[in-house]
Amino acid sequence: MNVVEQLSFCVLLVICRIAQADSADWNTSWDGTLYGYANAMTLRADSVLNPSNQIADIAKRTDAGEVRFNLKAESEDVRFTARPILAARNQYKTAGAVQKNEGYLSQWQMRVSVAEGVNVAAGREALNWGAAQFRSPSSPFYFDNGRSDPMRELVGMDTVKLTWTPDMQSSFTLARVVGTGRVASSADEWRNTWLLKADQRGDGYAVGVVAAKAALNAAFYGVHGQASIDDETLLYAEVGSSEQLAALQSPADVAQPFSVLPASPRRNTVLVGATYTLPDGQSLTAEYLRDNNGYTTAQEAAYFSRASSSPLLAGQALGMAPRLLGRDYLHLVWQSNLMESEGYWRMMYTRSLTDGGHEMGAYGETTLSERISGFATVVVSSGKATQESSSLFSRSITAGVKVALH
Repeated sequence: MNVVEQLSFCVLLVICRIAQADSADWNTSWDGTLYGYANAMTLRADSVLNPSNQIADIAKRTDAGEVRFNLKAESEDVRFTARPILAARNQYKTAGAVQKNEGYLSQWQMRVSVAEGVNVAAGREALNWGAAQFRSPSSPFYFDNGRSDPMRELVGMDTVKLTWTPDMQSSFTLARVVGTGRVASSADEWRNTWLLKADQRGDGYAVGVVAAKAALNAAFYGVHGQASIDDETLLYAEVGSSEQLAALQSPADVAQPFSVLPASPRRNTVLVGATYTLPDGQSLTAEYLRDNNGYTTAQEAAYFSRASSSPLLAGQALGMAPRLLGRDYLHLVWQSNLMESEGYWRMMYTRSLTDGGHEMGAYGETTLSERISGFATVVVSSGKATQESSSLFSRSITAGVKVALH
């Protein structure tokens, strides 16, 4: 059965279930959030990868308004959810202001219960899992899981999937990724992917195993797990094994040029982390990431040296850079009690142990009225233009308000 036939079969099941259901059997609900915010970014004047902002053309200022909805309709064995987003943005770039208005479905899903413990679903879903905050090595689709940016909205992958949950402890998922969301991106390498995932949960622990095979890419293998040592301490880890397409090679010898391999050798990425919850509900998190797809210290230094020699090489270096330039990273998070009703704050620190660069970030949100909150995000990168975290900008500030809709 090909992808179109699978999707048609799923839609047919949905139609049949809806046709059989009485309208009184359906429960519907919705809510939403209206955002209004502005961002200002201080770009590096001496950037090696983006001299005079001529390559990346990053907006120095952005004014935006967004509405993010959550819609749900469900009966006894059919569930439909959707997250439509409407956005209007004015970006002020080197050549002037650029306005962009758009509407899209960030995520949606139609799920049908076809038997006891068996569900068939189709839609757009963020295939994201594990407890990691900085990066997620066990996901082939969302290495950058967006959790370090509270404002970021992950766009899902277009999937058809079958889930079997024989009991409360186990679940098995077979999915076909038929598209990579609303826009083409580097994730296109995972278009037409078969995904198999198995999860096991027990008293104080959870483990997941992942295998994915795309038409254009070698197989990906991942594992994630977490365990509660006591009421205050959570330990977790993630591992991924993959080959990276169009891998930009940066020999440590500066006399040698860049080269591009169709695919890198298979390499492993490992993250280990721990979260400790304080008596007042605040939590401290520490994570260490080892990504063997990145460069060594000498290779990264040679990367910036080549990029500085010409705008052409700078464009190649920026456009084809690995997902992280270095190999070793430390990520720390201190955040407030998530159950507090008056507000929320989060502080983050990331250090590249490969080049010594570091970045500090903070997010704060406070309740202004029953439905209105104010928020702000600040990211500060201090270092040289030849360090990853400070290669493009030195400061980014976002401030705005959000209004709960219902």
